[in-house]
Amino acid sequence: MRFDFTKKSWRFIAVVATLSVNIAASQSCAAQSPTLDQIKLPPGFSIELVARVPSARAMTWGDRGTLFVGSSAGNVYALTFAAPNAGGQASVHTIASGLRDPGGVAFHNGALFVSAVSRVLRFDDIEHRVQSPPEPVVVTDKLPSDGHHGRKFIAFGPDGKLYVNVGAPCNICEPDPERYAHIERMNADGSGRETVARGVRNSVGFDWDPRTKELWFTDNGRDMLGDDVPPDELNHVTKVPQHFGYPYCHGGDISDPEFGKQHPCSEFVPPARKLGPHVASLGMRFYTGTQFPTAFRNQIFIAEHGSWNRSQKIGYRVTLVRLDAAGKAVAYEPFAEGWLQGDRVWGRPADVSVAPDGSLFVSDDTAGAIYRIRYRG
Repeated sequence: MRFDFTKKSWRFIAVVATLSVNIAASQSCAAQSPTLDQIKLPPGFSIELVARVPSARAMTWGDRGTLFVGSSAGNVYALTFAAPNAGGQASVHTIASGLRDPGGVAFHNGALFVSAVSRVLRFDDIEHRVQSPPEPVVVTDKLPSDGHHGRKFIAFGPDGKLYVNVGAPCNICEPDPERYAHIERMNADGSGRETVARGVRNSVGFDWDPRTKELWFTDNGRDMLGDDVPPDELNHVTKVPQHFGYPYCHGGDISDPEFGKQHPCSEFVPPARKLGPHVASLGMRFYTGTQFPTAFRNQIFIAEHGSWNRSQKIGYRVTLVRLDAAGKAVAYEPFAEGWLQGDRVWGRPADVSVAPDGSLFVSDDTAGAIYRIRYRG
């Protein structure tokens, strides 16, 4: 369904036919995506193509097992499955089109929330209406409209509030901290906005520890300091609000050459784990399923989109950050890799999401694909 969002009446301007993409898993996937055999996984794991979704970005699950997918190309999609455990075939339905960079999606009380740079929209009772989506309700239109780091990642926290990242409108600058470079939260109706974390250059993924209910998030480090500086970050919010350093300090111990003299690194919360430099860490999720072995329970999966201007490409993979019993990040290792072959890139993971059956879904905005990673033992 396409909406003319420049008109206050929200009238329809076109009807886009529902896409039905039925892809049987293993055998047909191998034929359609022969490069999937290049993906390296730990023993016992397999990967398969679920559906083709152009420019696929963030993902969220509905209560009835529908997978909603935002995109960087203006569309929002719903994937429905023939099997209730998210196995087998997928059908793809277009929920909305013509939006401005609707990369973020979140599900709450039967409604789909979609970020569109300066706005958050809500589609009510959406799982019953994927083939005839309702007109959207504007939750808020007061977020910054800047294009640089303008895409918003959104998710509902354990407190029932909607969390939104607002990136810095630049590579490195000192923006208004009340408007930029933070993560904020609001009530589901858009009221009661407050800042949760400051000094966040651009987070494109966050989740809550299922044990402590505390917020963790990825953050992309600044550019133009060299191939190996600074690292991306995995951060942990232990109280509200906390400051994580941008633009004064990077990676917990690297003073910015332009702004670092104003505030020492000791004033800020260091990352819970340093990630690879310029790997573009985006979506992250705690593994809350039971399909994977016990060693993966309550651990963190991260989609690394991959470097864009490093002299030697890195990233383009899904990594795993292991936490110990006390919740401390103690290891950082590859989990799924192979989208980068030498200097050739054929896919870029953008988000990860745990399915109802415990498998791990991965979105890829370059290949235009949604993958499923299973553990078969």
